[in-house]
Amino acid sequence: MAIDGILLKKIIEGIQASMPMRIQKIWEISPTEVLFQTHGHNGKQQLLFSCHSVYNRILFTKNSYPTPAEPGNFVMLLRKHLEGGTMESIVQGGLDRWCVITIRHRNTIGDLEILYLYAELLGNYANLILVNSEEKIIGAMKVIPPFENSRRTIFPGAVFKPIEPQNKNDPFQDTTTPDPSLSLVRQYAGFSPLLAKETEYRMENGQSFASVMEEIRKSSRLFICNHNNEPAFHCIPVTMYGKSVSYPLMEGFDILYYDREEKERIRRISGDIYKYVSRQLKHQKQKLPRLLDELDQAKDCDRYRTYGELLYAYNVQDTKGRDEIVLEDFETGAPVHIPLDPKLDGRGNARRSFQKYNKLKKGQEHLSEQIGICENEITYFEGLLQQLDQADFETASEIREELIRLGYLKETGRKQKRKKPNKGPHCHTVEFEGVRISYGRNNLQNEQITWHTARKNDIWLHAKDYHGAHVVIHDSSPGEDVLRFAANLAAYYSAGRASSSVPVTWCPVRNLKKIPGAKPGMVQLGSYRTIYIDPDAEQLSHFIEL
Repeated sequence: MAIDGILLKKIIEGIQASMPMRIQKIWEISPTEVLFQTHGHNGKQQLLFSCHSVYNRILFTKNSYPTPAEPGNFVMLLRKHLEGGTMESIVQGGLDRWCVITIRHRNTIGDLEILYLYAELLGNYANLILVNSEEKIIGAMKVIPPFENSRRTIFPGAVFKPIEPQNKNDPFQDTTTPDPSLSLVRQYAGFSPLLAKETEYRMENGQSFASVMEEIRKSSRLFICNHNNEPAFHCIPVTMYGKSVSYPLMEGFDILYYDREEKERIRRISGDIYKYVSRQLKHQKQKLPRLLDELDQAKDCDRYRTYGELLYAYNVQDTKGRDEIVLEDFETGAPVHIPLDPKLDGRGNARRSFQKYNKLKKGQEHLSEQIGICENEITYFEGLLQQLDQADFETASEIREELIRLGYLKETGRKQKRKKPNKGPHCHTVEFEGVRISYGRNNLQNEQITWHTARKNDIWLHAKDYHGAHVVIHDSSPGEDVLRFAANLAAYYSAGRASSSVPVTWCPVRNLKKIPGAKPGMVQLGSYRTIYIDPDAEQLSHFIEL
């Protein structure tokens, strides 16, 4: 569900309390998200604007976000006009889902100018619009040309028209008993269907409308509950759906939206990788049966040798114009039907049979090699798909880098000079009972942990017969609880996450060997032991962010 006008009012009150704020930097998080790094009397804060069709919002956030190497045109426009400026005030349009921020800024020749940044949080029509003091549009995140909407054009140079008010009652001013024949959404501004249902539910159970509004007025928290596996939330408990969990308002929205939006960011950034890997996997799976059929045919090469020997033994001469000849086998006496090329004589057909025999015999070795390569490619791409399904942004970026290194993908965009040397893949670590444990979530991280981070006596773990993480316990003799926790990590970050009793192999790192010419993350085990574990996300969530 989206933010309604009343929730937006609570958010704006929190933002206004931090103003004025100086705009230090503007970042593009995604095509629909912009992050302002600001500094005011409350110190440094990050103000997030999201124009996503479902998760549109404006709020302070403490989360860190990845940023594209090359920002879009709109963010470059915002940087030109707003960086170094001061946000002086933020005003909501009544209780509608839009607000305007007044920004004082000096232009390129040093003259003071006032600009207005409108944030419209209207679902599919959510937008961020920069307007000058003459009410002319400078730029917008989503441009709407005249031929798409003649009534309200959002286009650089056009006159900006604010959203028309809905002319509904203000529930904070008019607290008389609502008309029971009409829904609260139609009577009062700022009400979403969820808040209307919750208010009606409370009124049916004896609470007055005025007391509900007073509770909303005093609230500074976000209450989240689960309804049909979807979050329901507002600034008061949603009692009709059972128990709610309470968070500070801004922090609650970060918890509510961050994971969902991160998955979309990963999908946007790694979507082409996912399509490429899926396409390659499909290609290799279609190729393998053909190679196996060709190998079966190649293994039947001896019959062509028999054809040639019989043609020579019977000294067959004139075969031109014939498609087949029947000769008796010397050993069994059975008739052998020999296919012929009508253009060749007997000796020519005999040579042709021996050539086909030699070709198929040599082809067996080549086909066996190609089948092995094909099977390895299937295993590799299946592993990449599993890693992408469980990837965070950093992991997905490293998978792209791996595909570029191996020559599957070409590097796109301008190559930027690195000011600092590459520190290698980002590896994950956690401490459990005083023991440090490292784990990888893609092939490059697995390679780094196993061959560069781990010592020979450290304990290495991996889910047996599953694609998944390499886990290293940086201790030569860990206790059972530490071993089981590490095995839980290996099972959870594997394709066996949804299974039970997942076998996890473990051994000292010295028992591992690199496979010559193998893809990153592939190892060969010497002697090892096996532990069986049920993946437990709840145990891991106390130590790492899932």
